[in-house]
Amino acid sequence: MSAPPNGPRRLVLATLTLAALAAPFAAAQTVTIHRDAWGVPHVYGPTDESVVFGYVYAQAEDNFWQVEDTLIQAIGRYAEINGEAALGADYLNRALRVVELSKAEWERMDERPRALTRAAAAALNAYVERTGTEPRLIEHFEPWHFVAYARFATYQLFIFNRAGIRAEEIAARARETLTTASFQAGSLAPVAVSAVADAQAHAGSNTWAIAPSRSRSGNAMLFINPHQPYFGPGQWYEGHVTSDEGLHFSGAGFFGSPLPTIGHNGRLGWSHTVNDPDIIDVYRLELDEVDGEVRYRHGDGHRPVTTWTDTVNVRTDAGLEARTFEFQRSHHGPIVAERDGRALAVRMARFEDGGQLEQRYAMLRSRNLDEFKAALGRLASPMFNTMYADVDGNIFYAYYGAVPRRDPAYDWSKPVDGSDPGTDWQGYHPLSELPTLTNPAAGYLQNCNATPFLATGAGGNLDAAAYPAYMAPEADNNRSRMSRILLGGDDRFSYRELERLTWDTRVLEADTMIPELRIEVAARDLPGDRREDAEAALKLLERWNRRATVDSEATTLYFFWRFAMRQLGIDDPVAALEHALGQMRETYGTWRVAWGEVNRLQRRHTSGQQPFDDDAFSLPVAGGPGNPFGTIFNFYARPQDGSTRIYGVAGHSYVGLVEFGETPRAKSILVFGADADPDSPHYFDQARLFADRRYKDAWFQRDDVEANATDTLTLEYAP
Repeated sequence: MSAPPNGPRRLVLATLTLAALAAPFAAAQTVTIHRDAWGVPHVYGPTDESVVFGYVYAQAEDNFWQVEDTLIQAIGRYAEINGEAALGADYLNRALRVVELSKAEWERMDERPRALTRAAAAALNAYVERTGTEPRLIEHFEPWHFVAYARFATYQLFIFNRAGIRAEEIAARARETLTTASFQAGSLAPVAVSAVADAQAHAGSNTWAIAPSRSRSGNAMLFINPHQPYFGPGQWYEGHVTSDEGLHFSGAGFFGSPLPTIGHNGRLGWSHTVNDPDIIDVYRLELDEVDGEVRYRHGDGHRPVTTWTDTVNVRTDAGLEARTFEFQRSHHGPIVAERDGRALAVRMARFEDGGQLEQRYAMLRSRNLDEFKAALGRLASPMFNTMYADVDGNIFYAYYGAVPRRDPAYDWSKPVDGSDPGTDWQGYHPLSELPTLTNPAAGYLQNCNATPFLATGAGGNLDAAAYPAYMAPEADNNRSRMSRILLGGDDRFSYRELERLTWDTRVLEADTMIPELRIEVAARDLPGDRREDAEAALKLLERWNRRATVDSEATTLYFFWRFAMRQLGIDDPVAALEHALGQMRETYGTWRVAWGEVNRLQRRHTSGQQPFDDDAFSLPVAGGPGNPFGTIFNFYARPQDGSTRIYGVAGHSYVGLVEFGETPRAKSILVFGADADPDSPHYFDQARLFADRRYKDAWFQRDDVEANATDTLTLEYAP
């Protein structure tokens, strides 16, 4: 057990009465937030909505800036605080009708999920009222904001970019002063790709499930390892909620989520990795004016285009400036861009339907595999590989997604003809038609953003030919291969052994790349000094144990060599090696530098806009980029202007390991710490454990929580 980071435990009891801020005559409910030795909130209350209140209130205490920032983006008002740089993101938000659809969805939601969103909004309003915090924009938080957040985070941030539509094509459609640079603060990557965007493109996620047949204790185990950015939207927040109505869940969610979205309850748990099912299509449309109305061809006739205007307010030096745009949509979806003189409409799976909050809530409350599958089978969330384990000994994997049924005669990888009725979707594949595996003979399941058809040991995998080509197009990758190497065979894993494997630093790619480099160097007629350098570098790489440890000089050389090839576009491996040697000499005075001297963990402002600083405190970190290295301990960093060191921007972020016995045994780690305030003792307290590749205890039983509580806050919530 790791020692608490801040000395002797202290108990601070504060009471806050919030009934006056809620509806009159409502019965007040007492909510208790215990902060453990690492600042993680453990929330207790009589009802599910009361613990949502406490969980969101805790988020506000720890990082109100990020919570509000995420919601501002979700409701399409980011340009009001970030000016022209965010106009493109807000324009896209309005074109997709995120706000309109979210308000309508909230109105038709069942009462229970509506109550959860009301509690979430009340928590933020109460926090602002109690602390005197001045929001940057949102003066009063509304329940539908959280519905908009779910739609924005999933579709505008994750899915829309898969359409292959360029910022300049959207700007052309706007018919207004809208430059590609105006998309920088939104969901489209700017012209100069940021480190975080680059990390999202090259990092990944890992998740494993171990069956009782491969566990020394006879219990199933689950490795939870999403790789998200360390800054900006998509950061993980850890929390634990327990209500008298039976909701009992520990895990993590993004800032702005009313409840955790991955983790475990008392009987089961799950994690996600990003997958790539074909859940978005682009339609080419020919717009015509018919009887004074804009229409588009479809079949033997025309259909009307729905047209509306909306105004985006943009911060300028002179104050807010209103920009009014015209938007259009077809039955395929919103018309968002132009290419080669044709309008482009985009359709995203289940985008207008909604239901994500209800599905997530059902997953959290599920008690067995059948109930979990029933929740997953709603297909309200459009994507994400899902890995599951439970107390009954089941392990289960789903290549999950709301995958539309399509006519395979069309090439769905490109924009299709929107006038052809044959390109219309024909409903969705149910969960039973998606690639899923339950309790394979090999006793393990793994997914690391790779193909679902190599999820377990040989002989137990699904046949790719049994599924449509558009359903699961991913190839294998090195993290997936490394996982199969670690988990293969017949050995039984103890909890501690599995814990060690979750931090594995082997660079699997090097097994192939270094011999190929030897062949290339041998084939070149390099002059004396250059050959001497290349041979010395090769000897260092060939003697390397292929582990990305902090004291390894070979890891540093390998990283800069592969960075030159992959990110700098130097295709010739020998030229890339020489570039790496020269770059390292220029930067460090030598090309023999320990990995820990270069690869660092440093916390900056939550926005990611504060530059890294070589003179500020940082920690050496092992591991490396999962793509292409294949390291399980995924720590993604890249060289940046103004820094000689490279700093992590994505990778292992929230990490959990759960064993499902009579009561769950769980450990976890958050990359930096629970609190974004630099003056907080929990700003960087977990970072040392993270850098040392260790977990902390994730207390689940109330006795353990109270025994390890350092601060306690009681709130009165009146629904």
